[in-house]
Amino acid sequence: MNVIERTVANVTTWFNDRTPGLMPAYKKHMSEYYAPKNFNLWYYFGSLAMLVLVNQIVTGIFLTMNFKPSAAEAFASVEYIMRDVEGGWLIRYMHSTGASLFFVVVYLHMFRAMLYGSYQKPRELVWILGMLIFLTLMAEAFLGYVLPWGQMSYWGAQVIINLFGAIPVVGPELTEWIRGDYLVSDATLNRFFALHVIALPLVILLLVVLHLGALHEVGSNNPEGVDIKKVKDENGKPKDGIPFHPYYTVKDLFGVGFFLTIAAFILFFIPELGGLFLEYDNFIPANPMVTPEHIKPVWYFTPYYAMLRAVPDKLLGVMTMGGAVLILFGLPWFDRCKVKSIRYRPMLHKVMITLFVIAFVTLAWLGMQSGSPVQTLAARGLTLFYFAFFLTMPLWSTWGQTKAVPDRVPDHD
Repeated sequence: MNVIERTVANVTTWFNDRTPGLMPAYKKHMSEYYAPKNFNLWYYFGSLAMLVLVNQIVTGIFLTMNFKPSAAEAFASVEYIMRDVEGGWLIRYMHSTGASLFFVVVYLHMFRAMLYGSYQKPRELVWILGMLIFLTLMAEAFLGYVLPWGQMSYWGAQVIINLFGAIPVVGPELTEWIRGDYLVSDATLNRFFALHVIALPLVILLLVVLHLGALHEVGSNNPEGVDIKKVKDENGKPKDGIPFHPYYTVKDLFGVGFFLTIAAFILFFIPELGGLFLEYDNFIPANPMVTPEHIKPVWYFTPYYAMLRAVPDKLLGVMTMGGAVLILFGLPWFDRCKVKSIRYRPMLHKVMITLFVIAFVTLAWLGMQSGSPVQTLAARGLTLFYFAFFLTMPLWSTWGQTKAVPDRVPDHD
């Protein structure tokens, strides 16, 4: 054993003596956590979500060093970051682009769960915790969207906060409490800043830890929907599993490299992505006296915004928009198919999921439009289909003949 090896061994022993729980935790969640050997590209998005979360926290810390959370100075401080702080433009774009990429990754992560039934027994709690992360992430993104105090930030806050006024009895008092004033103002910006940089990130981090802990207790699903814990060798190790580290950490590094290449291209060449990631109206200081021609949320909220606009009654519209998110929590109980993976489900299931994706993407597009009568009619039809997809799932998920699921993960040459 050379000097370097002895030094590493001594340092490791020193840490183990003082933190005896560290090495068992590392083994449980990394080197001795056996994941299915047949993960495909859909399984990159969990680790990519962690990567973007770290990016958002780190870049957010640097942004707060120069950002001033006041109605009089917020927009100017963002401009100062962009123009005068060394590397400030890069940090700001990493944060704003990261927010959109976060939702891209999360939506794809959720879609993978739908494809392979990763929410079914015994992973219901994993799904519930994941949906709580999604819900908290939506709140975090909305609060952060308001902070630059541009035109769309101000009027977006005005529209969303006023939705709470539709709640019977407590609506007016609730909206005033959220704003901290009689209108969207300096007090609103201050409390949104506090929630965005301190409260909600702590909640997200806690939920991520619980999400991973729940996942590692029941084990990861796989494209075949096979439980790898059923077949073990003489040492109690799953025959169809491999240690997460180093095998999947190395594989995830490849995914990270590919993802960062795409992110860098967006970041350096088209950070606003044609107004999708950063709306052009948000480069104009907030002006309560001038309403933008077309108020719309950032792209990852537009499906739900389209549903809101599709309902003529304000209260029912708010209930529809909220219900569109909350109904996702019930997915483990709506789906009653006896197999998990889409590979072994009837053709009807594949058609329904395809139609659901088309409906969701179309609603996202409609949420960006002006809302003509034809567009509103289309949004109403797609909103009905969105809810019907979940509410009728207990029926159609039991129809059709499923294929035989193998006992073990098949070997592919």
